[in-house]
Amino acid sequence: MIPAPSGRLEKLRIQAFATPDYSGAPENEFLAYVNPSEITLAYEIEYDAAQGSGTTSSRMNFKKLKPGDLSLSFFIDGTGASGRPADVQAEVEKFQQVTAYNGAIHRTNYLKVVWGTLQVKRCVLKSASVAYKLFRPDGVPLRAVITATFTDNSDDQTRVAMAQDQSPDLTHRRIVKAGDRLAAMCQKIYGDPRLYLRVAAANGLDDFRQLVPGTEIYFPPLEK
Repeated sequence: MIPAPSGRLEKLRIQAFATPDYSGAPENEFLAYVNPSEITLAYEIEYDAAQGSGTTSSRMNFKKLKPGDLSLSFFIDGTGASGRPADVQAEVEKFQQVTAYNGAIHRTNYLKVVWGTLQVKRCVLKSASVAYKLFRPDGVPLRAVITATFTDNSDDQTRVAMAQDQSPDLTHRRIVKAGDRLAAMCQKIYGDPRLYLRVAAANGLDDFRQLVPGTEIYFPPLEK
């Protein structure tokens, strides 16, 4: 359900973090001078093509979902035509400070792109260009367009939580809780409780009937 308009102008924000888990308050922030009129979200899926000899088509086996890209442009106006003249060069430098290399962490900042009802995007800067459109007679830029592309970035814990991979052809690890039984765990993961002997062997379990709570069990990729 789309929320009712609040009547309040909300600026697109790019927040900079120094830690890969995005903990704490942002260290820096860039506010769009004019909100973008278009945002492009792009993603790519990678497959392995399995084709038998002498066939004319192939079966596309899923391999991975590549990090998605978000592309947008920021317009900055220093002429005052919009009623609020900006220091164009200062705005460009602010964008670069927030998104580019951070010497304290020896890499680019970890970023969040936040605007309205769009899902908060955890990302890093992939590419950016600045086009200066108008100049004063003394060479001071009066208009600029920043075009930027950001690519998805998630720490391992967040990535796994978002993916929620439950397929039996993937590796799984589970922490044993009181009352857990190996056959029941195999039923949930593989859809086949009879695989409990193979899981027990993979974990070197001698007594798989009495699982110790708090123990981590490794469930390898298995075929029925």
